[in-house]
Amino acid sequence: MADNMDTKQIRVEVVYALPKEQRVVELFVPEGTTVMQAAEKSGLDKHYPEIDLATASLGVFSKLVKKPAEQALRENDRVEIYRALIADPKKVRANRAAKQKKD
Repeated sequence: MADNMDTKQIRVEVVYALPKEQRVVELFVPEGTTVMQAAEKSGLDKHYPEIDLATASLGVFSKLVKKPAEQALRENDRVEIYRALIADPKKVRANRAAKQKKD
């Protein structure tokens, strides 16, 4: 009968960045751990109350993960918790173009 000591551990990082601060948490997790599980285990949502892991976008090395509860991590992966956008980028560009046209 295998116990938890037989499960291979992998090293991953979970990152959350603010404009003037970045927090990186190094974790050793069992092989097969998902993106969501690592984000939960990092505890970053406890340190930054604005993080809601149920709705936050998550990525691995700058690539959005569509199903974070299903995608397994690999050794040395970096999980990124993305902040919500303050403004719609398309709207910002349209407003900037309209202003330039006006000037």
